[in-house]
Amino acid sequence: MAMMLADKVAIVTGASRGIGRSIALTLAENGASLAIVGTNLKLLNEVCSEVEKKGRKCLVFAGDVTKPETAEEVSKETVEYYGKIDILVNNAGINMRSATLDVALEDWHHVVDVNLNGNFYFSKAVLSHMVKRNCGKVVNVSSTTAKSGHKNAAPSYGASKAGIDYLTKHLALEMARYNINVNGVSPGPIETDMIHQWTDEYFEKVLSNIPLNRLGVPQDVADAVLFLASNMSSFITGETININGGTYIN
Repeated sequence: MAMMLADKVAIVTGASRGIGRSIALTLAENGASLAIVGTNLKLLNEVCSEVEKKGRKCLVFAGDVTKPETAEEVSKETVEYYGKIDILVNNAGINMRSATLDVALEDWHHVVDVNLNGNFYFSKAVLSHMVKRNCGKVVNVSSTTAKSGHKNAAPSYGASKAGIDYLTKHLALEMARYNINVNGVSPGPIETDMIHQWTDEYFEKVLSNIPLNRLGVPQDVADAVLFLASNMSSFITGETININGGTYIN
C-alpha cells in the first residue's frame, strides 16, 4: 500500500512526549523523514530511535522554541540534510493553571512565548523555504480553550491558542498563492501525562461533558494531523479541526 507521506520531510516541534511524540511517529509510519524539536534530549533520542526502527531518517534538535535562532537553525540544517521541508507541525506548547489575579507576569510571557511566538518563529523560518519550492503543508496545534473560557487553564494559555487560530487563517491567505496549505487542529480533553494531576472527581466531571463518553488519545490528534499533512487535504486551507469528542461543536 502506498504511504501517504512517502519521500516527504517533516519538522515536528514539541515532539518528545504526548501528542507531539504520537504525531512524529505517525508521520514516520506513513513515509516521512523527520526533524524533531524539544527541550528533553533524552526523550527526543528515544523518539528518534523509534522513527529509525520504522526505516525513516530522523534529525534531533534540543532547543528553545522561544528563541528565533532555534527556528532558523532547525530549518537551515533540515534543508541542508534533506534538501527540502515539506511539512511543519507546530506542536510545542505549555500550560499553567493560575487565575488571572495570581498570574506572575513572567509566567504570562513564557506561555505566550512558547505557544504563540514559537509558532510564529518556526512558521516564518520554514515558510521562507516552502515559498521557494512553491509547495508545503503547515499544521498548527491549538486547543478548544481558544474558543471557550476554561477555568482550569491560565488566561495566557487560551489567549496564546486563540492567537494561533488567527495566525493559521492569516498565513493560509498569504501562502495560498504559493500552493502552501496552512491548517490547524484543536484538541479537547486528551489523555496525556497531564491527566495524572487530575483528581478522580475532576476526571469524572470532564468525562461527563464529553458526548462520546471518553477522553481522546494522542493518536486521535496525530491522525488528523496526518490528514492535513497529506495530499488528501489539498483543497483545505485556513481551517482548524476540532478533535474533542463533541465537547465543542461549531
